[in-house]
Amino acid sequence: MFTLNCKGRLLIIDSPIVMGIINVTPDSFYSGSRKSSVDAALQTAEQMLNEGATILDIGGQSTRPGSEQIALEEELKRTIPVIEAISKRFPQSFISIDTYHAPVAALAVEAGASIVNDISGGIMDTNMLATVAGLKVPFVCMHMRGTPQDMQKDPVYENVTREVLDYFIHQTERCRLAGIHDIIIDPGFGFGKTIAHNFTLLKGLQVFKMLQKPLLLGISRKSTIYKTLGITADDALNGTTVLNSIGLLNGANILRVHDVKEALETIKLISTYLQ
Repeated sequence: MFTLNCKGRLLIIDSPIVMGIINVTPDSFYSGSRKSSVDAALQTAEQMLNEGATILDIGGQSTRPGSEQIALEEELKRTIPVIEAISKRFPQSFISIDTYHAPVAALAVEAGASIVNDISGGIMDTNMLATVAGLKVPFVCMHMRGTPQDMQKDPVYENVTREVLDYFIHQTERCRLAGIHDIIIDPGFGFGKTIAHNFTLLKGLQVFKMLQKPLLLGISRKSTIYKTLGITADDALNGTTVLNSIGLLNGANILRVHDVKEALETIKLISTYLQ
């Protein structure tokens, strides 16, 4: 069981939970996740919460391979009004801000977010770890090789599972020394990894339990699924369920998904199977 302090509210993870993805972007890899207005994001938030999502993850910067980095002001313009609206409409919800910019993290938490989710684990913005420590919120520390602009240009590992584990040992200690008390780890499926690397990580997921941190699995509708099956992201829900099932059997605590209802059904069936 894990207990996370989210701005004075406790988030208890004693069984797997779901983080619903809400992208306030025009160019995220899965078109079904793109929300072009506050009202559209609110509608999605309501649906996800009704279906059982525990966390809503709000992102204003696409981080798909080859995506262009937008200006800080544009990221704030996209995310802050949505976080304010969701926080006001659903005050009991847990909101995370998906950003690698410390100023965005700070303003998002001020607006109502209570978790910071950084694809770079605090590396792309050297002020991020100190900022999150000061905000006193949980931090999702993800592994990424390179940046979204170049991460898929021939990523090479000698042993991907060992190298990602070594990264977490080092980076979670940096987080601890900075003053961050609650850390969630995310192996970063698809971020500077080939399809083969992703399947190797999925097979070895149990090794990350030695870190004694909540383990987030973010593989929903990604290219590992749709390229393997020769389909598109639009048709990758069934494949997502299969890999989420494997992830749960291997120790995942949080499923970050586009499709909340199906993820909760997966959790219920796997939990029943494991009883």
